[in-house]
Amino acid sequence: MVKNSFILIISQEQEEKEENKGSVEFQVFSFTNKIRRLTSHLELHKKDFLSQRGLQIILGKRQRLLAYLSKKNRVRYKKLIGQLDIREPKTR
Repeated sequence: MVKNSFILIISQEQEEKEENKGSVEFQVFSFTNKIRRLTSHLELHKKDFLSQRGLQIILGKRQRLLAYLSKKNRVRYKKLIGQLDIREPKTR
């Protein structure tokens, strides 16, 4: 659970900047928190198909936001990927 403690540190930094709740970085951060919670839930409850579907929907939203950010500002994208410890998607 080292990643969760790291996320808490980032969330405290994000809470200081409450005016940025609509920013792409904050949205990706909140989706990442939800993804990590749902993943740990699904490790215990393997047949919870509604949660699996919810996880897939959130993963798609985060993927679209990251694609948008990578097109608009590559520096912010790389910084966010590094902070949240997310793998960069493979390109075709």
